[in-house]
Amino acid sequence: MNQLSLGKRIREERQKLNLTQEQLAEKLNVSTTYIGFVERGERSITLGKLAVLANILGVSVDYLLSDTVVSNRSAKETLWLQLLSSATEEEQELIIEMAKLILNHSHKK
Repeated sequence: MNQLSLGKRIREERQKLNLTQEQLAEKLNVSTTYIGFVERGERSITLGKLAVLANILGVSVDYLLSDTVVSNRSAKETLWLQLLSSATEEEQELIIEMAKLILNHSHKK
């Protein structure tokens, strides 16, 4: 895997979520400069940070590292995954129950 391809994928996924480099850096607890270096393929990222980054972006590590995988996930699906992954277990259950209520209510109309 070359760093340039990895950085490009990271940038694409970040942009799908409408995250700035600053927002991503804050979530990952790194500098904005570091995110820029990684996205341009000028700096490598540790496996630990890559795993956290994948969770933030709502994608798998293997997707970020693969040269040929095409994501079939829409931006909305990715956003849902990001929201769920950043929530606590209790918040996740609440979000799921609320979504079920909304869907059940809208189907009854």
